[in-house]
Amino acid sequence: MKTIQLAIATCAGLILAASPSSAHPNATTDAQGVERAMKAQFDKPGAPLTVAPVSVEGKYAVAGWIQDGRGGRALLRKDHGKWSIQVCGGDGLKTASSLAMTGMDHSSASKLAHKVEAAEKKLPTDQVRKLSMFVGIVEVEGGGHTPHHSNHAK
Repeated sequence: MKTIQLAIATCAGLILAASPSSAHPNATTDAQGVERAMKAQFDKPGAPLTVAPVSVEGKYAVAGWIQDGRGGRALLRKDHGKWSIQVCGGDGLKTASSLAMTGMDHSSASKLAHKVEAAEKKLPTDQVRKLSMFVGIVEVEGGGHTPHHSNHAK
C-alpha cells in the first residue's frame, strides 16, 4: 500500500514539476497580464480582441493580436507590476534591431525576438499573416487610446 501511495505522490510531483506554471511561475501570470492589459484597452462587444502568442523577456513582451479579421503585434513593458502597451506594429516587432530601437538593451531585444519567432512557428500560416498586416510602428503614449486602434481596422 505504501508503495502505491509513494508511486502516486512521485507521479504527481513529476507532473507538477513539468507544468509551465511551476517551471516558470511568472510566465503564465505575465502572459495573462499582457492579455488583460490589451483587452482592457481594445476589446469590444461584437469585435473581440484575440491576443496570442505572448512572448515575455524580463519586463518586455511582444503580443500578437487579431480583431475584426486583421492583426498586428504590440510591444508591452511591465512597470510596477502593470503591463502597458508601448508600441504597436507588424513584422518590425519581430526583429532584435527594431526592438532595441524602443529602448530595451540589445541582449533582451535579441532574446525576445527569438522567443517571438519560436512562438509564431507554432501558429497556423493564416494567423501569422494576420499578425503581419499592421504596417509601420505606432507609439502608444501612456497606454491610452491611440491611432493604433483605428489603423488596424483599415
